Amino acid sequence: MSMTNQDYGKLVNEKSRPSPMGKNLVWAFLVGGAICAAGQGLMNLYQKYGLDKEQAGTATSITLIFAAALLTGLGLFDKLAKRAGAGTLVPITGFANAMVSPALEFKSEGLVTGTAAKLFTVAGPVLVFGISASVIYGLILCLLQSL
Repeated sequence: MSMTNQDYGKLVNEKSRPSPMGKNLVWAFLVGGAICAAGQGLMNLYQKYGLDKEQAGTATSITLIFAAALLTGLGLFDKLAKRAGAGTLVPITGFANAMVSPALEFKSEGLVTGTAAKLFTVAGPVLVFGISASVIYGLILCLLQSL
C-alpha cells in the first residue's frame, strides 16, 4: 500500500488523540511548585537548626539531589515525571534524575564501561560548559575590576 504524505498526515491526525495541554500545564505547575516549596521548607528547617543562609542552601540542594536520585533508583521518579512532565525536570531534581537514569540503565555493562561512562554523557557537557563559563565570567570580572 502506497500513501502520499498528505494521506499519511490525515491518517495520523485521525488516529492520534489531542494532547491535554491545559491539564499538563496544571500538573507541571503544581508538582514543580511543590518541589520548590519543599526546597524552601528544607532551607528554613536547616536555618532553624543553626546553618547560615549559604550553608542551608547547600544542604537543601544536596537533600533534593539525594531524594531525586533515590526516587530514580527506586523507579518512582519516572512515574511522577510521566504525570508531572516538566514540573519534575525544571528544578534541580531533574538534573539528578538525568544523571542517575543512564547509570542505572547501563549498569549491566559493568561498573566502568556501563555505569561510570554513562554518568558523563550528561555530566560531561554540563561540567565543560559550566566550568568554561565560570572561567570566562571570572576573567571578565577581573578585567572590569582592574579598570
